[in-house]
Amino acid sequence: MTQRITIRKPDDWHLHVRDNEMLRACLPFTARAFGRAICMPNLLPPVRTTADGVAYRARVLAALPPGSTFLPLITCYLTDDTDPDDVERGFRDGVFTGVKLYPANATTNSAAGVTDYRKIEPVLARMEKIGMRFLIHGEEVDPAIDVFDREAVFIERRLIPFTKMFPGLKVILEHLSSKAGVDYVRSAAPQVGGTITPYHIRHNRTDWLGWGNKPYFYCMPVIKTESDRLALRAAATSGEACFFLGTDSAPHPVAKKLATTGAAGLFNAPVAIETYAQVFDEDGKLGNLEAFASLNGPRHYGLPPNEETITLERVAWTAPEEMKVDGPDERALIYRGGETIPWRVLA
Repeated sequence: MTQRITIRKPDDWHLHVRDNEMLRACLPFTARAFGRAICMPNLLPPVRTTADGVAYRARVLAALPPGSTFLPLITCYLTDDTDPDDVERGFRDGVFTGVKLYPANATTNSAAGVTDYRKIEPVLARMEKIGMRFLIHGEEVDPAIDVFDREAVFIERRLIPFTKMFPGLKVILEHLSSKAGVDYVRSAAPQVGGTITPYHIRHNRTDWLGWGNKPYFYCMPVIKTESDRLALRAAATSGEACFFLGTDSAPHPVAKKLATTGAAGLFNAPVAIETYAQVFDEDGKLGNLEAFASLNGPRHYGLPPNEETITLERVAWTAPEEMKVDGPDERALIYRGGETIPWRVLA
């Protein structure tokens, strides 16, 4: 039985680190084990322009622990009015790694997102021309569509037309949550890649709702059926180049998670790489962990893998239950907090 595994330092290709006090509290959990991370732009206000991106990157870098080599990769929040010239400027200046599509009102802080897909076509055409990546929260938010079908409908209604219209555009369908998403990404690779979270491969909707509502399992896209979970788990552990790590770690103050209308998102950064290692180990696929965590994502983004490594060891430890936050937010609860986890990163 394998007791230790050393892999190239992984990257997180979908991460929320928020801003201000929450940023300073949560970022060290990612920086301890990951070399880079795609930092989501859905702040208040969002990161819409190159100037916004420069300012946000500076705040992220200022929040890093002393001596950290972690590199934040900043993204541009796409709106109906996004300027293609500014997007290109941000990309060529090394400010923006990609552009992120949030359908308006699909998830946390997405009210300023896209409402008219025709209006973003000039931005996508420019991105295709310059080789910039297109990151997608892939859910159709028409109220007539069942929440469990939003991903599948978005793929048919929006994503397939986008990829046909812009065949040279590299796309990432983020936080895959369904068998339909897995099947589509596999069929559309290498143009399209997909990130997979730790919680979508560990849980189904019965875990979330079957024995009382567990608000800390609420995320968007929602956790779905057991057949969806199994398809996602098989995809993640397969080693296929089109699937790669994206935690979608998303801290919220306790009050917002437990509100009458609770905020979507699970804060999993403190246990993320250890949880993936546990799943790969359970499925006898530890040999594929490096491809999923450290190699496939950089390949899809056209970046080199990290030169540094991390070592994970089979030693049980107990995950912290909460993260303290300075200021009015006070604390955020941690996914798997209080659980015994069989793998840990060797210091």
